[in-house]
Amino acid sequence: MAHKTGWTLALLALSQLITSLDFFIVYVALPDIGRDLGFSAQTLQWVASAYAVAYGGFLLLGGRAADLFGHRRMFVAALALFALASLAGGLAESQAVLVAARAVQGLGGAFVFPATLALVNTRFEEGAARNRALGVWSGAGASGLALGALLGGLLTGAWGWEAVFYVNVPLTAVAIAGAYALIPADGPRARGRRFDLPGAVLATAGVSLVAFVLIQGPESGWGAPPIVAAMGLALVLLAAFVVAERRGADPLMPPALLGNRSLRSAVAVILVFGATFNALPYFLTVYFQDVLGYGAVTTGLAFLVPSLLIALGTQLGGRLAGRAGMRATLLIGMAGGAAGTTLLAFGVSAGGSYWGVLPGIVVMGVGQGLTWTGMWIAAATGVAAGEQGVASGLASTALQVGSALGLAVLVAAGGLGEASGTALAGGLRTAVLVAAAGMVLGAALTLTFARKAAIPEPVPA
Repeated sequence: MAHKTGWTLALLALSQLITSLDFFIVYVALPDIGRDLGFSAQTLQWVASAYAVAYGGFLLLGGRAADLFGHRRMFVAALALFALASLAGGLAESQAVLVAARAVQGLGGAFVFPATLALVNTRFEEGAARNRALGVWSGAGASGLALGALLGGLLTGAWGWEAVFYVNVPLTAVAIAGAYALIPADGPRARGRRFDLPGAVLATAGVSLVAFVLIQGPESGWGAPPIVAAMGLALVLLAAFVVAERRGADPLMPPALLGNRSLRSAVAVILVFGATFNALPYFLTVYFQDVLGYGAVTTGLAFLVPSLLIALGTQLGGRLAGRAGMRATLLIGMAGGAAGTTLLAFGVSAGGSYWGVLPGIVVMGVGQGLTWTGMWIAAATGVAAGEQGVASGLASTALQVGSALGLAVLVAAGGLGEASGTALAGGLRTAVLVAAAGMVLGAALTLTFARKAAIPEPVPA
């Protein structure tokens, strides 16, 4: 039984790795994609943004669908959709087809992520077993940063940019086969529960527009008419969603779910995590390539150290949560991340080197890993099995919105624009310091969690 449980966890970790890889693997291939398909500098960003907008907009819907239709059913269906979209992306010979394929990939990822997280939270009992499982699952996600950048460079160099899409097809095929072999069937759908179509439409459209505004705003200008109109419409749709949820018999987002103090606090911490930790790879990439002059493969190798340290932190986070408690784990992670990020900022300079930023990367990476595992433990604590999907969707939506918001704010704070050389290094340092200040806020938010005795680790036989 323990053997099968281990294989199940490996399967869920693989699925997390697949979606994590896809965030980073395409970035390295973007220059080649732009040349082959004739993208302009402005339109090329939509190869990445189409995925991000669809992913962020559909997470809540994906989580609720997993709860209503079955975690395994949605897990398999979403992986199949992701694989087909990846195949279409590799075969694309026009800009429109590639951008559409990326949007469908984002849709598939938005359904895979909450289903995967819900399966972790329902297959492993709350406490030490779930903490360790989330540590492994988190570590797989963290490794996607290094593997994505590295594989993107290697695959593009060897077989062309199409390979970064094709690689998803065999990986998802293995995951689908594993799901049928290792995860029990969902059984019949629960009676008396219906799909909240109005709430789904309002939430998905509203969050998608918010994601669009945050991603496109820095490029188009915050005062541009399309950006202002999209933000206004998003606010109207989200307000209508709140009204609809209060009146609905079986709402997409059950209001009682927000009565869970741990989930509420987790969403706040996850929002800050997205705006700070999740934005840092962008600034490190700019520093490595535009200041230090690294190529694509060297940049991928440079991310290997922070990714390994983040992965180490995720494993420590699962153990620390069992011994010291979830609140202490998150506080240590956020505070450590703030200290490491501050140290990182002081290592950024026009005449700097990798060794100058390495000490900060070490401390920041471990803190990020601790926080990553702790926040997903917090988001699942006290949530019923039948609502784990929507809770996961809510938490992951906060992560995506926070990431887009944080990147926009930090780029503006650094005044990067067309800066280069010493000015670029100074702007990057400012942005990283602002991120460190945000982590201090995150550390303060961890104090909103209820004090709770640590869950003891089982004594080894």
